[in-house]
Amino acid sequence: MTKTLNIKRISAASVGAAEICRLLDETNVEFVQVDNHCWAKDFPYKPQFEVRMAHNGKQLLINYRVTEECVRAVAPHDNGNVWEDSCCELFISPVADGTYYNMECNAAGTLLIGFGPEREGRERAKQEVLHKVDRWSSMGREPFADINGKRTWQLCLAIPTEAYWHHSLESFDRLKVKGNVYKCGDKLPYPHFLSLFPIDLPKPDFHRPDFFGDMIFE
Repeated sequence: MTKTLNIKRISAASVGAAEICRLLDETNVEFVQVDNHCWAKDFPYKPQFEVRMAHNGKQLLINYRVTEECVRAVAPHDNGNVWEDSCCELFISPVADGTYYNMECNAAGTLLIGFGPEREGRERAKQEVLHKVDRWSSMGREPFADINGKRTWQLCLAIPTEAYWHHSLESFDRLKVKGNVYKCGDKLPYPHFLSLFPIDLPKPDFHRPDFFGDMIFE
């Protein structure tokens, strides 16, 4: 079990999402398996899901890699129901004040960002905040219906400190935070729910900061 996710600092500045795969290859940032299959009895399908992250102080750089039997990205706009698509998610509490951000992105780079202390009553980020997150997907950036047949796709996000808009983060340097990484696809032919840190609940629920694990920025 992953007890801590270490996030390496790299020197490259002002990174675009399309550069992330190459940069993380060059700086030897390795993928981590996201494979806690917490609700396997009710949702037996388990895609292969990996993540790697780095930062340069001002940006958090994420590279998700997924192999699954069907890829879907029909959500038409940001802050839509992206969790119903092939969706990769990072939930994180950058400050230990009882709140967290959920950043959910489908295979076409359509993004949702929410903020609050719990599942109910979450505040959605305004479009001016969403636009600050640069996105790249190997599947392209246009919505698409189900593409069946096993395939591997990648998604990259370049997230500036300003995307965590309720907190004045000057830098990611040396932050020690709580969070979790998820993969879901609620309306796929093979619905599934995976997490980096395990969640001990009878039914799928990602909005549980009590099951967040340690993430350490170098």
